[in-house]
Amino acid sequence: MHRRHILLGAGALIFVPALAPQAWAANPAEDFVSTNIQAGFDILNDQSLAPVARRDRFASFLLGLTDARRVALFLLGRYADGQSQEDLDAYVAAYQDYALSIYQAYFQLYAGQTLRVNSSRERAPGDFIVTTNMVGQPNLAMEIDFRVRTDGAKPLLVDVAVAGVWLSLAQRDQIQAVMAQNKGDIKALIAHLRAMGKG
Repeated sequence: MHRRHILLGAGALIFVPALAPQAWAANPAEDFVSTNIQAGFDILNDQSLAPVARRDRFASFLLGLTDARRVALFLLGRYADGQSQEDLDAYVAAYQDYALSIYQAYFQLYAGQTLRVNSSRERAPGDFIVTTNMVGQPNLAMEIDFRVRTDGAKPLLVDVAVAGVWLSLAQRDQIQAVMAQNKGDIKALIAHLRAMGKG
C-alpha cells in the first residue's frame, strides 16, 4: 500500500486536543464547509469532464480553499529555522503538490456522496471544528471533521480528520521524521515530497 494511503487510512490514532465546552451554533465555518466541500465533490462527480480536466479543476478549486504555505511551515516546525527563503519556497511548492495529491485521493474515496454538516465548535477565536457526515453510500458513511480558520480575509480549510485522526498531525510526524533521518537537509525532504506527490 502506498504510504500516502496509509496516512489516509490513519494507521495511528491522533486526536485533536481537548476542546473547551462551547455553544454549538451555525457560523461562517459551517457555511464554508457545507458550500465548498460539496462543490469539491461536484467537480469530482462531473462526468462531462475528462479525468485530467477534472483533476486540474479540482486542484485549482482546492488551492483557493487552503493556505498551503501556513500549513507547510507548521508541519516543518523547528526545522524551518535557518533555512534559506529559496529552500523554504521550494519546500512549500513541493508540499502543495503532495497535499493536493492526498486531498484528491481522499475526496475520490467519497465521490458520489453528499456532505451533511452536523455541528461545529469554536476551539479558539476564529478557529472552528466542523463535524460532518458523508451520506449516500451506507458502507462509506463516517464522521469527517474539518478545521476551518475564519480569522483572516476569508475562511480557510487547514485540516481534515477521518474518524478522529487529523491528517496534518500524521503529515507532521512524517515530514519531521524525514528531516531527522536526513540531519535537517530540507532538499532531501523536497525530493521526498516530490516523489510522494507523483506516486
